[in-house]
Amino acid sequence: MPPRPDTATLILATAEEHLGTPYVFGADGPESFDCSGFTRFVFAQHDIAIPRTSISQASAGVRVAIAGRRKGDILVFVDTWRPGISHVGIYMGEGQFIHATTREGVSYANLSSTYWGTRLHSVRRVIP
Repeated sequence: MPPRPDTATLILATAEEHLGTPYVFGADGPESFDCSGFTRFVFAQHDIAIPRTSISQASAGVRVAIAGRRKGDILVFVDTWRPGISHVGIYMGEGQFIHATTREGVSYANLSSTYWGTRLHSVRRVIP
């Protein structure tokens, strides 16, 4: 019997099931999402409760060093559509993350891009 996937792997699989789902400000799924609605929805599917907004998610769980991030952590970004904390996504490993954006809906992005890399503010670990 193969080993059971860990919680982070299951969370990422759930997130990927929603690739291409459209972005709608204030939406929390599953037909459409905004960034924090997406993260909240995905974690809730695995009985992990997090707050609704990006600002409140920036205080959820435990803060970890950016260099110590791992799969399933919440990435918190600043200065995207407004000054200060304004966006969240779920880290997938190897610099990749999944999130809901106005242009592409639920999609992948990379921290090596100038846009996202310069706006990464903090990392929150909410997986027990």
